[in-house]
Order: sequence, then C-alpha cells, then structure tokens
Amino acid sequence: MSTSTGAVHAAAIAEAIRASGTIINVPPEGFLEVLRKSESPLVVVASGGLFGKKCDYLTSYKGLCFYTRSGEALQLPGRAEIVNAKKIWIPGNF
Repeated sequence: MSTSTGAVHAAAIAEAIRASGTIINVPPEGFLEVLRKSESPLVVVASGGLFGKKCDYLTSYKGLCFYTRSGEALQLPGRAEIVNAKKIWIPGNF
C-alpha cells in the first residue's frame, strides 16, 4: 500500500468513526455485564468467519455503543431482543 493510499484509507476510517459515534470494544464478559444492567437490551448478532466460527455482538447502553467478538455463542438474557445481521462492520477493526 503506498503512502498516499494509506493516508486515504486512514482518513476514510476516521470519517466512518466520526459518523458512527463512539464504539466501545469490550471482552465478552464485559458485554454480558452491560446487558445485565439493561432492562430490555437490543442486541445485534452476526456470526460467521472464514477461519473458524466467530460471533459479533453490538448493543447500546446509556448512549454508548458496546461491541464484542467471541469464538462461541454468548448466553444472552431471555429479555434481550435479538436482531440477526449478516455482518457487523466496525471502522478500523481488522
């Protein structure tokens, strides 16, 4: 990747982050703790992976967006509303 291509790529990622707001990457245990604090959480779930299964999770709590990735499915609370997505894309997350 040339220097100018790298700069364009970095600028695109920075713009995507500004557009999407703050996304907090937490370990799976931290994600489950956020869900425990929420009365009726909405959780977006995407699973797949080229080299082994991975599950991505996204939720919001008190105006912040929380994201995690796990090698296995998490046990989500029964009160959670789940939205299945094809993919969750987080800017700058490679």
